[in-house]
Amino acid sequence: MQNKNTLNYLKLQKLFSVILLFISVFYLGYYLGVSGIDIRIGLKPVSVAVNNKIPTKKIDFQKFWNAWDATTKGKDTATVSKIYYTSILGMVQSLGDPYTSFLTPDVNKSFGDALGGKYEGIGAELGLKDNKLIIVAPLDGSPAKAAGVRSGDLIIKIDGVSTTGISVSDAVVKIKGPAGTNVTLTLQTGSEIPRDVTITRSVISVPSVTWEDKGNGIVYIRISRFGTETNKEWDNAVIEINNKMKELNSIIIDVRGNPGGYLESAVHVSEEFFTGKPVVYEENATGEQIPLVAKRIGSFDKIPAVFVLVDEGSASASEILAAALRDNFGAKLIGTKTFGKGTIQDAKDFSDGSGLHITIAKWLTPKKQWINKVGLQPDVQVSITEGDITADKDPQLDKAIELAKKI
Repeated sequence: MQNKNTLNYLKLQKLFSVILLFISVFYLGYYLGVSGIDIRIGLKPVSVAVNNKIPTKKIDFQKFWNAWDATTKGKDTATVSKIYYTSILGMVQSLGDPYTSFLTPDVNKSFGDALGGKYEGIGAELGLKDNKLIIVAPLDGSPAKAAGVRSGDLIIKIDGVSTTGISVSDAVVKIKGPAGTNVTLTLQTGSEIPRDVTITRSVISVPSVTWEDKGNGIVYIRISRFGTETNKEWDNAVIEINNKMKELNSIIIDVRGNPGGYLESAVHVSEEFFTGKPVVYEENATGEQIPLVAKRIGSFDKIPAVFVLVDEGSASASEILAAALRDNFGAKLIGTKTFGKGTIQDAKDFSDGSGLHITIAKWLTPKKQWINKVGLQPDVQVSITEGDITADKDPQLDKAIELAKKI
């Protein structure tokens, strides 16, 4: 019998090649990155200008302060606050990097809640493809998923208003809202006729790691994101597996539709399988390649076989884990080509609750490949058809189990 969560995932997900921007309910599509963000923990401080006495020989900041005085004169506190944050957003967005982002306090809070598995909204990953707003994937256990929202759906309208030219962050503002309220999205799947889908927002709390005994010494582990609780949830799952499984011959790790999150979590999971080898390389602006080496001694290093389920929604930290297990442990990737996101963001929280994410490096696989906009090709190509979805079939998981039984 198939895992219920997996079946629900497949029933409502139609695979589609996208440029990924991870969103939970609020602004996360923009801020977790076009794939999710590979966020580094333990970060450098970021300087903030607090007055107009900024030492520089190249730029005259007086123009900025003149504009500030002109635009804020006579405005109320709320408007001045909006101008302030918008000016910072404009500065950051001028870099043209979708992963370098400034998060206002409410956005930053939503970002943290989402990484912790707490969502209030529709629960979907948004993205842009050819400047068109799309659904990357509905999140596990979300209202979007229950409403039949599919990966790859174009969002034509939000509450009847066209999304032409809209940014992801603006779209999230329109889609977000308190639990119990509704939002209507006009969606189009492929060349089908657009349809209206009304979704009731809710509070969603979803664990990032779940597992199931598939019999014959085969364990299936689902990782839906690499968030603040992932390391703890992973460790608890490992303890349960070791306590409950009399024999353990193969592990299937499912990161389909997982848009990423904390880089350190991908490293932590990788360390369960090997140590003393690079999980990933960070390449800085000077071209120096610094390995993040697995140091923790895990309990799965003697497992005969590991299979990793991937698809177009597997991005950033998911790709780091998949490549690390493939290159260092001989894991087989099963499914379809991954998204392809290969940059790392530095993060800083400010005292007012806002935050800043800045791209600081590329990341490379253990074989020093940069997969940005390329993705990882599966060792075993298996697609999922509309017929499979309708019939609640999961040929990718079935193939992994089939191969695991041969070990």
